[in-house]
This record gives sequence, structure tokens and C-alpha cells, in this order.
Amino acid sequence: MTEPSPAVAAAIEGELRLLDPVVRASADVLTTLLHPDFREIGTSGRLWERDTIIAMLTDPDAPRPDPLTASRMRGDQLAADLVHLTFDTESKGLRSHRSSLWRLTGSGWLLYFHQATPFIDDPFAEV
Repeated sequence: MTEPSPAVAAAIEGELRLLDPVVRASADVLTTLLHPDFREIGTSGRLWERDTIIAMLTDPDAPRPDPLTASRMRGDQLAADLVHLTFDTESKGLRSHRSSLWRLTGSGWLLYFHQATPFIDDPFAEV
């Protein structure tokens, strides 16, 4: 397997940071990782925007989700300022295919779009 480009490596680093429960609980850190125009389609199908996802993740009264375990993460640099990541996560038996778009801005690589789709059996699993 070849080493990822610096752009893909930066996006992977950012994505892994976003899976960290400490990062997910910090509005200050989240604002440094999420693009101002960030949108997400969550596992429930709900559409989230940057401010609503930050408020939900950092609400002290919200239940704290279990940590997510990532696997099969890979990335492709689509343009000089755009990286697409795909990976799977698992938490408490809930598995999701995930897709993220990272954009290069004046302040670095920021998550622009994310989608998570739950799955039970994976027909694309590497055998």
C-alpha cells in the first residue's frame, strides 16, 4: 500500500481527531475542524449544519456516545483543495459506512461534508 498524499494524510488526521470523544465535546476544537458551510447527513437521516451539530455534541446534558472505532479508512485527493475519505465505524454493534469531504482553506483542511449510512451485512467487505 502506498503512503497517502500530504492532503489525504491531513484529512485522515482531522477525521481521526473528530472521532475522539474529548474533541467531540469541545466547541472550540470543533470550530477549528468544521468548515463554516459544514453539513452532515447522520445515521438517522437527519441533516445537520455546523452550529446545530456543535451544539448537540457539546450540550452538557446530552448523553455521551460511546467511542467510535474506525476501520478501512482510505482517501483520494479529488482536486488541489478537495479530499474524499471513506471508512467504516462501529460503536456498540452499530456499524456505519462513512464518507467525508475535506476542503483546504486559509486555516487548513476543514471537514465540509459528512454522511453516515448504517449497515448490517457488508457486501463489499474484503474477504
